[in-house]
Amino acid sequence: MNTFQRISVFLFSLTILSSCTFTSNGQKGNNPMRIAFYNVENLFDTEDDPLTLDEDFTPSGKQKWTDERYRTKLQRIDQVVTGMEYPVLLGLCEVENQVVLNDLCKTTSLAKNKYQFVHFDSPDRRGIDVALLYQKKLFKVINAEKIHVDFPDEIVPNMPGYTSRDILVVEGYLPKKQKVHVIVAHFPSRRGGVKESEPKRTHVAKHVRDKVDEIFANDPSANIIFMGDLNDETTNKSVAVTLQAHSPIDKPSSKALYNCFAELDATGAGSYNYRGNWNMLDQVILSGGFFLSDSPFKFHSATIYKEDYLMYKDKKNGLRPNRTYGGPNYYGGYSDHLPVFIEVGGGK
Repeated sequence: MNTFQRISVFLFSLTILSSCTFTSNGQKGNNPMRIAFYNVENLFDTEDDPLTLDEDFTPSGKQKWTDERYRTKLQRIDQVVTGMEYPVLLGLCEVENQVVLNDLCKTTSLAKNKYQFVHFDSPDRRGIDVALLYQKKLFKVINAEKIHVDFPDEIVPNMPGYTSRDILVVEGYLPKKQKVHVIVAHFPSRRGGVKESEPKRTHVAKHVRDKVDEIFANDPSANIIFMGDLNDETTNKSVAVTLQAHSPIDKPSSKALYNCFAELDATGAGSYNYRGNWNMLDQVILSGGFFLSDSPFKFHSATIYKEDYLMYKDKKNGLRPNRTYGGPNYYGGYSDHLPVFIEVGGGK
């Protein structure tokens, strides 16, 4: 397959609970596994890459992105993933390259936990990518690929060669020899309007769904974990229609997708605050096997990690994530998104 490439792997580490949780009817196991996703908001190094539009994130650029600010950003991410208590798998988006991932691995307190990561450079114009971090002792990578997304003229007119972040697909084993397929994505933004930009997200979602169908064709009972910043909520077209990911049900089908954050979304909770309104943009979606009673990694709960230190009280819009930047203004916060995680375990 021509999309397969050499896997870039480095040592890494991670880590309490948060405020918004949906729990299934299943019993919680003695050692549930945590699987998380976090949009870290522009984790750039300080060097200018001549092949991407990253000039703003340099010491002389618009954001005055100094080494001190970069190191503070790494420490902020360190604090968040430590607070999440060592997820076995952690998807990230808005990371620039292997340099920032390696710095996160080796120059923060996360290094002692010996995490590794999978990452590919993608053709995003700003140079931001997705990555998967994992505990080496609990997850064994056996294959990885990236899926490139081209946009036809009818979706992005008069912009030949327009592209987005690649989709990351990682195949590996969890304990008890449970094979899983992990997909990480960052869908196109809502810039220009939700409806106007929707075709871009449904187009990327179609690529994810095609990959899911390919996996199911080879193994109808495959364990699939899809996570990402989808820039859509659980009921929007790209998620509910194109991906066909729905709220968990009492009698799930193994060959189907279920959205772990659909119930939280229905309550008005979210991971991103837009002008005072919470949007559930960051999600984890599982194949039906995770909801079967005899699964060794049965779905237990979904959580939006919303600790006080991650929040800022805006005078106009109330509590919202304490971000690193607002336009050119440096706030020194964490991210404009809240991280999310699920717990699986409690099966036979």
